[in-house]
Amino acid sequence: MREALIEIARKAGTEILSIYDTADFGVEIKQDASPLTLADLAAHRLIVAELERQFPDIPVLSEESIAIDFKTRSSWDRYFLVDPLDGTKEFIERNGEFTVNIALISRHEPIFGIVHVPVTSTTYVGDVLAGTAWKIVGDSEQVIQTRAVSSAALTVVASRRHGSDALKTVLQALEGAFEGVSLTSMGSSLKLCLVAEGEADFYPRLAPTSEWDTAAAHAVVTAAGGDVCNTDFQPLQYNTKAGLLNPNFLVIGDKAYDFEALLAETLSQVSKS
Repeated sequence: MREALIEIARKAGTEILSIYDTADFGVEIKQDASPLTLADLAAHRLIVAELERQFPDIPVLSEESIAIDFKTRSSWDRYFLVDPLDGTKEFIERNGEFTVNIALISRHEPIFGIVHVPVTSTTYVGDVLAGTAWKIVGDSEQVIQTRAVSSAALTVVASRRHGSDALKTVLQALEGAFEGVSLTSMGSSLKLCLVAEGEADFYPRLAPTSEWDTAAAHAVVTAAGGDVCNTDFQPLQYNTKAGLLNPNFLVIGDKAYDFEALLAETLSQVSKS
C-alpha cells in the first residue's frame, strides 16, 4: 500500500502542477467561502479513481466528494480520507505551500498518511502501526523523527492565514517557560510536517479546520513520535460525528514534555473567550 499511495499522490501532484503553470486556475467559491480550482478537481478525480481501482473494498471520502451522510460513514471500520489539494489559497498565491493529502483511517484514528508537496517533489510518509515516518525527496529517502524540547528555545509553527488573539495568548504563556520562542508561519499541512521532521516543536491550531486537512499529516506526526490532540489533551479523532470540522487542536513534537501542565489553564481561558 505504501508504494501505491505514494505513486497516486505523485500523479495527483503532476496534475496539479500542469494547471499551476497555466494562467487561468478556474477559481470558484464554494458554499463555505473557500476557493475551488481546476487543480482541486483534477487531483480529486485522479485520486478517487485510483483508490477505488486499487483498493475497491475501502471507502473513500474526499473534500470534493458529494456529501456522504453520517449514517453511512459511521458504519465504516476503515476508509481513505483525502484532501486532493490542501492549501488552495497558497496555490492561488503561487507560493508553493500546498500539498496532496491521503490518509487511511481505522477506528477513528489515522494509521497511515501521505503528504506530497508537488512543487518540491517532497513526500512525507507516516506508518503509525510500524512506528516509522519518512521524508522522500526525489529518490532520496530518510527516516524522520520529532525532537526533544529544549528549555533554551521553542519553535512554534502557525498558520500563514489564521493568526488570532488566542494564538497570542498561548505564545505569551510559552514565553514565560522558555528562554526564547520563535514563530514560523506556513500554509497547508506542511505545518504538521515541520513538527514531524524535527524542524519545529509545537503547533497550536486555534481556528477552524476540517478532518481532511489534518488526517494524513496527523499520521506522519504520530509515526515520527509526536502527538496530535485537542485542547483538552485528548486524542484528535475522525468520523465520530455528523460534521467534519475538527475541534481546536495541538501538534506536539516531544510527548515527554508536559505541555498540559503549562497550557491547560491558558487553553481553558481561551476556549471561554
